Amino acid sequence: MPRLVLFNKPYGVLPQFTDKNMAASPRPTLSDYIQIDRVYPAGRLDMDSEGLMLLTDDGRLQARISDPRFKMPKRYLVQVEGAVTDVALAALRSGVPLKDGITRPAEADRVADPDLWPRDPPVRFRKTVPDCWISLTIREGRNRQVRRMTAAVGFPTLRLVRWSIGDWSLDGLGQGQMRVIEV
Repeated sequence: MPRLVLFNKPYGVLPQFTDKNMAASPRPTLSDYIQIDRVYPAGRLDMDSEGLMLLTDDGRLQARISDPRFKMPKRYLVQVEGAVTDVALAALRSGVPLKDGITRPAEADRVADPDLWPRDPPVRFRKTVPDCWISLTIREGRNRQVRRMTAAVGFPTLRLVRWSIGDWSLDGLGQGQMRVIEV
């Protein structure tokens, strides 16, 4: 029976099992948290992003999760610089022009500050510049897409937490924790 690992990746952890840049000081990788043989990431999550990563030992499941053709929804909680406007949210909902083309329409809403674990290092705080949180659900997976989308509408990302992929979410998973399920 195929296994699926739900992992709450901390900020600063490489989304792979080895660090190819070993000449420099070693960076934390998935192998510092996951000691399960023959599971592989289904998609990526940048080193400076946090939240849900899915790993599996089933190639078909891995493809279904990570291949944009299947349009699996990925929901992010995004702390942005500034007080996001209705105009910016409408732009996110209709598709944002980026250098590599217009994004697919996203689900985008303002949300209350989520009750999350503290980030290390903490997000910079500026007394004169407000920030707010949005929930953003996309169905594609371009490189650094969420960060580029929020910047394109005038609200740079300060903190990015992937909360869910499809029906799987971080519910009940603390930072650096994992859960293994059979699918």
